[in-house]
Amino acid sequence: MSAPVAAIDCGTNSIRLLIARRDEATGRLVDLERHLEMVRLGLGVDRTGRFDPVAVERTLDAARRYQALVEHHGVRREDVRFVATSATRDASNREDFISGIRAILGIDPEVISGQEEAELSYRGAVSTVEGLPAGPALVVDIGGGSTELVLGTTAPTHRISLDMGSVRLTERHLRSDPPAADEIAAATADIDALLDEAAEAIPLERVASLVGVAGTVTTVTAVATGIRDYRPDVTHGAALPVDEVRALCETLLRETREERARHQVIHPGRIDVIGAGALIWSRIVERVAAASGITETRTSEHDILDGMALDLLDHVP
Repeated sequence: MSAPVAAIDCGTNSIRLLIARRDEATGRLVDLERHLEMVRLGLGVDRTGRFDPVAVERTLDAARRYQALVEHHGVRREDVRFVATSATRDASNREDFISGIRAILGIDPEVISGQEEAELSYRGAVSTVEGLPAGPALVVDIGGGSTELVLGTTAPTHRISLDMGSVRLTERHLRSDPPAADEIAAATADIDALLDEAAEAIPLERVASLVGVAGTVTTVTAVATGIRDYRPDVTHGAALPVDEVRALCETLLRETREERARHQVIHPGRIDVIGAGALIWSRIVERVAAASGITETRTSEHDILDGMALDLLDHVP
């Protein structure tokens, strides 16, 4: 086994940690720790352009717990990577957050571009999903503030990052409970306009498989499978018919928050934003299926975290 590395991904809605080694015989990652905390760092950023101090402190508290695990596993400082994505790109007071992370972890956090986020998600996803058909895979990462789409076979060939995510669209449009028809229409118009841009940047007609990663897609998949307790071993690699995905997304979008809470598999921190995420996923699935003729989606539990860990391990002596 290789020496351990640690990858931390801080998005708009959650902060996640992966500590892993590489199995030298198979080349695959072996998880030592994998954690998620819902901190909603991006609360209000779309409206104010600034981080909320309470949200920053929640996130720093989680980072302190992650640092304790990093030290427990003896990960060298140079083998730790902290990546911040959409909300941190947008916040004018991001230096306050960055300096707090630096003080806790002893490393400089990276505010990466949407393009790099897409490439890391692609590597993490396609390296773990088995049985994909020959031809280009489109990996879709729906976050709280942005959505990345990246197409490739053995490596990415086309990519785009779009300013739409479950938290951003909830705060911008879906304020009622359940969402009103005019709110859904406005959110759909925003999504479709951005997908028009994606269709210009990515040849959707060439897509042979559609792989969704991150919380929105894994949550929709978990609900579809009927499991009561979240089980990544069930959701990872799952294949769902396009029509089933779209119908379930429509249901989640139009449910009240109380009704969503009855799906025990939905994390409490996603209940208020899963409707917006489901709408994004549904519109993407419909657009890709119409262009390419795919009939199912695939789900990956592995994403940017795994891509970061693999990238770190490539440089471990």
